[in-house]
Amino acid sequence: MTPADWMLPVGAELAAALAEPDPAAKLAPLLGPVAERLEHGRGFVLLRGLPIEKLPAPEAALLALGQALGTPLPQDAAGALVGRLAGPGAGVEAGGPPRFHADPADAVALLCLQQAREGGVVTLVSAPALHNALMKADRAALAVLHQPFPHLGAETPLSLPVFSTASGAFVGRYDRDSMLETALDEAQLAALAALDEAAAAPGQALTIPLHAGDVLLHNPHLVWKRVAAGAVAAPEAARQLLRLWLALPGSRALPESFRQVFGETAAGAPRGGVATPPGLVGG
Repeated sequence: MTPADWMLPVGAELAAALAEPDPAAKLAPLLGPVAERLEHGRGFVLLRGLPIEKLPAPEAALLALGQALGTPLPQDAAGALVGRLAGPGAGVEAGGPPRFHADPADAVALLCLQQAREGGVVTLVSAPALHNALMKADRAALAVLHQPFPHLGAETPLSLPVFSTASGAFVGRYDRDSMLETALDEAQLAALAALDEAAAAPGQALTIPLHAGDVLLHNPHLVWKRVAAGAVAAPEAARQLLRLWLALPGSRALPESFRQVFGETAAGAPRGGVATPPGLVGG
């Protein structure tokens, strides 16, 4: 792939739309191709060139972009819709290896405010491509990955597959940090090792350097994201990102087991995010 396959240089148009009193009318035609690519294309899009220094409120700008695509979802129990991320990533900060992380949403939008001087590089892999690679290289591992794996749950453990289908649509979900490692059997550990090996194969992953003003969107049912470790940078040199979780009206159906995470599984249903008490969801 070349950048033309996944990058849209629409920053100036986005900025003009966001400056309107009612940005939704201007944003909708600009972002229509984005929704199509997320659900039916490669599963990710990079919007480049948003002049971040001219945005008086980047959080409001990202929220407006999200509302033109779908329904923003709460990211914590207090109902915050925009999350702020700093540093190389939670797993890396804890001293662990970079791992794929699955957010409870149909789409994730990351607005880069500042890229790190070192580390924090975003790497994406295609879940369907990994599935097809294992179909050729290790069908036994693939069969295991279609079976439930034990995951952490709010009250009781969850049983979720890595690969599955629903209403004929492919669904992939790989969140190693949420798996109950002590409950994994030898076959599951071997299957996950085969999956990691396939993801590390040359040409399988795409590393994208984010610049200030970039908005990276991906569909976590189709594309998995991880953050590569790097040298610890001073706070003023660390990456700074804003994150939005979205439910999309054109989303695919999910397996019934995903109800434990998303609340709803029907195609196009509002779903995902963090459960909050009524009346708390806000910016």
